[in-house]
Amino acid sequence: MRLGLCCVFKQADIKFRRATARYLEKFSRAEQLERLGEICLANAVSLKKALVFCRGKGIGAFRINSQILPLKTHPNVGYGIEELPAGDLIVESFLDCGRFSRTNDIRTSFHPDQFIVLSSPNQDVVKRSLADLAYQAEVAVWVGADVINIHGGGVYGDKPSALERLTREIRQLPRPVAERLTLENDDRSYTPEDLLPVCHKTGIPLVYDVHHHRCLKDGLTIGQATRSALATWNREPLFHVSSPLNGWSGPDTRKHHDFIDPDDFPETWSDLEITVEVEAKAKELAVLNLMEQLEQRSLS
Repeated sequence: MRLGLCCVFKQADIKFRRATARYLEKFSRAEQLERLGEICLANAVSLKKALVFCRGKGIGAFRINSQILPLKTHPNVGYGIEELPAGDLIVESFLDCGRFSRTNDIRTSFHPDQFIVLSSPNQDVVKRSLADLAYQAEVAVWVGADVINIHGGGVYGDKPSALERLTREIRQLPRPVAERLTLENDDRSYTPEDLLPVCHKTGIPLVYDVHHHRCLKDGLTIGQATRSALATWNREPLFHVSSPLNGWSGPDTRKHHDFIDPDDFPETWSDLEITVEVEAKAKELAVLNLMEQLEQRSLS
């Protein structure tokens, strides 16, 4: 089993840069591309630092920020990598990250933002979602990431119809996206029981989030959901774990704690060959703390 760190750091001096369209629109197109190129290259360098950090700490996976190439698909300031002044160098820097990941067995993944919705009845939303998935697949090819994970989206008052739309859009995805796409159960709309039929129909794996399942229950136990999710994978399965900010008796169990309560980590997972991404606000501190706690649990 490997534990994964998600996107950013709490304490380590590793930062990823962003930009806003409002800021960039102040400049000429040439200046926009120059500034975007600088940011993209800086983020590639930071990604390499993040991977080196993971190797040094024994962290086996890293989720790459979905804005690693900021505003890539924005309607006003979006760009192709070939438009950037340092485009070739940026690509080579990401390819270097991929080589480092493979050499050191560090798994990388993406988790697009919540506005990526393939089940929407609004075709403009779906079109924008597909463009963003294509961009993340482009970077995923460079770095060797094998997961682009999304949620099911909204229910829109008719869950069966929404799931039909989701299934239809998945079946039409271009190969670079489809071979990396995964679905995750969420804490408001779609349980493992809801998504597993879609996974079986499309061949898309289920990223089982045990915290979400505890918040939004269905007819499956954690053990049953684990086994069912494992069966959807044709590569190393990837799961999520987190703990509620105010405990399971608190007012909102959906909010994430800084750290993971080891009691929230299913014991049956410890013997599995899986990746478990740690969704906790303390980031690398939470991952390292959980590693130590799980080691102590295995010895007791």
